[in-house]
Amino acid sequence: MRILAVDVGTGTQDILYFDSDLELENCPQLVMPSPTVIVAERIRRATGAGQAVLLTGVTMGGGPSHWAAMDHLRAGLPLFALAEAAQTFDDDLDSVARMGVQVVSADEVRALRDVARCDLKDFYYDAVVRTLEAFGVSVPPDACAVAVFDHGAAPPGFSDRVFRFQYLAERVRAGLAAFAFRRDAVPPAMTRLRAVVATAPAVSDLLVMDTGPAAVLGALEDPAVRQAERALVTNIGNFHVLAFHLWHDEIVGLFEHHTGELTAPQLETLLQRLAEGTLTNEEVYGTQGHGALVLDQVRSAAEPPLLAVTGPRRALLAAARWRPYWAVPHGDMMLTGCFGLLRAYAAHDERVREAVERRMGRAGA
Repeated sequence: MRILAVDVGTGTQDILYFDSDLELENCPQLVMPSPTVIVAERIRRATGAGQAVLLTGVTMGGGPSHWAAMDHLRAGLPLFALAEAAQTFDDDLDSVARMGVQVVSADEVRALRDVARCDLKDFYYDAVVRTLEAFGVSVPPDACAVAVFDHGAAPPGFSDRVFRFQYLAERVRAGLAAFAFRRDAVPPAMTRLRAVVATAPAVSDLLVMDTGPAAVLGALEDPAVRQAERALVTNIGNFHVLAFHLWHDEIVGLFEHHTGELTAPQLETLLQRLAEGTLTNEEVYGTQGHGALVLDQVRSAAEPPLLAVTGPRRALLAAARWRPYWAVPHGDMMLTGCFGLLRAYAAHDERVREAVERRMGRAGA
């Protein structure tokens, strides 16, 4: 069985073409610029040429693309966007308009002349398949699994941060695989996940998942992390930090914060308090994070838990007093999210489970 797993981050999109007939180390893999970095570069080229920009496509990740769009507007150049593409910057189109973006209809687009078009999407299925095919790899895949970070579309006037953490808190009790959905089961509020589904109509077997839980699930593929009685599994992404406190394979606490809002000492303190079971939602939200949840008051233990760290900004804890363990699942840190995607898919589909366990072993074994 062949599964295309794509973990879409802010800096890179990490791609594993899993083939159950091959040893895991022989499966093709790619680490490429993320879609938002690609879009940002296209906008910058238009800015440099003094050309107006039209954003088409669907809702996708922001960050670099948003910054490039704002620079384009500050340069005094027009930026047009279809409604769904415009929601990349904010679900509230009135807010997008206040940024200076001109939200236009399909009819209005036909009247535009001399504009640079940028098609927005997170999942570059056709491009990846063509690349694999160019190297003689058998395509198409039998299934696809894609991870993106989705804040969700909060109701008007409702905090995006609160909405995001409520979603995490609601699903976490069902385990990490509960953050993954088959294409017909994505919650309506998860607009970025739904956009991935919309851009892959030819893929009948598709699973989508949130990047943070995918990374944590993938980190558990590292034997040292998997065998630890207690572990703080922490993914430090370019934009977000997500930490889970695991005890005997159960989630007993978690928090999510913005990476850019934290210094190394602040992050250490949050992790220490999560380990103690004393971290409160208020102290995370009050420092511009999403929130915290303690499901079990674990206040004492003979030994501190293993601090397992992954993610592109993991160096934030390089000098930590609490010595971190760099999780390297199957010898490849960059594919941590892809391994998590495969495990999540296996939890949702018996056929996938058999294929994944053939090469990755049993979950938790």
